[in-house]
Amino acid sequence: MRPRQNFRSILVATALTLGAVPLISSCTTVADKAQGREDRLAAAGFVARPANTPEREAMLKRLPPNKFLILARGKTVNYVYADPKNCNCLYVGSSQAYSRYQKTQVEEKIANRQLLAAQTYADANWDWSRWGSDIANFEGPFGPDIDWY
Repeated sequence: MRPRQNFRSILVATALTLGAVPLISSCTTVADKAQGREDRLAAAGFVARPANTPEREAMLKRLPPNKFLILARGKTVNYVYADPKNCNCLYVGSSQAYSRYQKTQVEEKIANRQLLAAQTYADANWDWSRWGSDIANFEGPFGPDIDWY
C-alpha cells in the first residue's frame, strides 16, 4: 500500500469511528430513557403484557407506539401504552395508575427544575458582571418590546 492510500484509509477509519461515538452515546441515552419510563409505569401500577404470541405481536404493531390510549368498557376505564421497541409489550393500567404516572411526571419536572436552579447558582465565585452589566435585567437580544407570540 502506498503512503497516500494508507493515510486515506486511516483518515476514513478515524472519521467513521468519531462519527459513531455520538450515535453510540445517544443510543445509550434512548435506552436509559426507555428504561426510566418502564420503571415509572411499573411503579405507578401498570402491568406489562408481553407480545409473546403472533396474534399479540400483530395487535401491538397496530397501536401507535409510545402513546397512551384509553380503553373504556362499561364503567371501567383503563389506559394502555404500547412499547413495541423496548419491551415488545403492552402496559395496562387503571385510571389510578395513570394518575400516579402523571403525578410522577410532574414531580420529576419540578425536581429537574430545582436541580437546575441549584446547579446554576451554586458557585459563589461566579461573577455575572463578566457577561455584561445588564445581565440581571437582560431582555433578550432585541429588547423588551419584541413579542414572540
